[in-house]
Amino acid sequence: MLARTCLALALAAAVALPALADEAKKSPTAKELLAKSTPADWRTPDPQNLVYMDLPQGRVVIELAQDWTPLHAANIRTLIREHYFDGTQVIRVQDNFVTQWGDPDGDDKAKAKSLGTAKETLPPEFTRKGGKAYPFTKLADGDVYAPEVGFSDGFPVARDAKAGEAWITHCYGTVGVARDTGAETGNGSSLYAIIGQAPRNLDRNLAVAGKVIKGMELLSAYPRGGEPMGFYDKPEQRVTIKSVRLATDVPEAERTPIQVLRTDSKVFAAVVDAKRNRRDDFYTRPAGKIDLCNINVPTRDPSAK
Repeated sequence: MLARTCLALALAAAVALPALADEAKKSPTAKELLAKSTPADWRTPDPQNLVYMDLPQGRVVIELAQDWTPLHAANIRTLIREHYFDGTQVIRVQDNFVTQWGDPDGDDKAKAKSLGTAKETLPPEFTRKGGKAYPFTKLADGDVYAPEVGFSDGFPVARDAKAGEAWITHCYGTVGVARDTGAETGNGSSLYAIIGQAPRNLDRNLAVAGKVIKGMELLSAYPRGGEPMGFYDKPEQRVTIKSVRLATDVPEAERTPIQVLRTDSKVFAAVVDAKRNRRDDFYTRPAGKIDLCNINVPTRDPSAK
């Protein structure tokens, strides 16, 4: 009897060991990792740098890149506080590229909406050169477009130490400043968000105003425009913006509570590694590498239980 019991236990252990080994190979999910995070792993964006764009379908929240394009951030704040964007429209949606909004009559000087006290032209601010030090969490996987890439306060960043410059990259959700041919023609009165595969060739050719941290599902779902470059060919196709406000100018009760995972935290590093070396019931062969623009920085509602 004892021999039979021992044999049964041995057989059970033999079956269980491979299962335990398979379980050990599995990488934790982002949800599991974030569940173990602490308040110190999250940051609350400065309301002076948070933009609420209210559309008929809902709210888009944009964090301005104040430390990267300060002149454009200041001009955009002026435009917002003087209600320039209220009543402007989504004028362009190009598949796998951008959603753009602004004054549809912007090219017609006689009909164009007044910029008020905002500046008509600004220095390019395509890259950041010198100045105060900035946080940088390097991504070890390398990059095609830059010697180094990583994250700085939640923004995807590339840099060239030899050239002494750094810049925010054109990843999904990046908000850039539309411009004409001249490098100084972008003033923030027309903005775009990347809704497709990262067009990194735009890096260092346009100023980056910020990043969408909530509401990308709205901007990416609009019908594509029929004109060249995705512009809408009929006025009724455009989406009219209800209002654009800075969070600091919005009553507390009307604000969108949001926090962004600190990209210098151990939790963020673990999330990136779990995506890089994903092992679960579906992935039988982890990539072992990850691209900068394939990393979405998590956000959360701190008021949610």
